[in-house]
Amino acid sequence: MPTDTAHLAERIDRPAADVYAYVADPAHLPDWAPGLGEKVERDGDEWFVVTPGGRVKVVFAPPNEFGVLDHVATFPNGESFLNPLRVVPYGDGSEIVFSVRRAPGTPDEDFARDTGLVAADLARLKGILEAR
Repeated sequence: MPTDTAHLAERIDRPAADVYAYVADPAHLPDWAPGLGEKVERDGDEWFVVTPGGRVKVVFAPPNEFGVLDHVATFPNGESFLNPLRVVPYGDGSEIVFSVRRAPGTPDEDFARDTGLVAADLARLKGILEAR
C-alpha cells in the first residue's frame, strides 16, 4: 500500500486530444521519458520498455474519451506498479497530471528523486508537443 502520493502537473499548449494521442502511443515513451529505458519493443499486442534490468511490460488503460492514461508497469521480478496519468482540457490547451506513489519503505531521498525525474519528463513532453 502506498504511503504518499505526489501529483505532478504540466500545462501544455496543445489540445487535450493531441496530448492524449501522443502519450497513449507507447512508442513515444523513449522520447519524453528517456529515463525509463533505452527503447520500446512491441511483441504482438504487448509493449515492453527495455531497461538495464530487463524488459518491463507496460499496459495502458484502454482508449477512452476521459483522458485516462493509467498504466501498469510489470518488472522482470514480477512486481507491478499502477501509475495514474491523466490528460485534461485546460482552456485552449491541456494539463497532464501524473501521480507518483511512494512504495512502502522508500526513503525520502529516493521519492524526491523519483518525483524530480517525473517532473522533468513532463517538462520534456511539453517541449516536444509545443514544438509540433
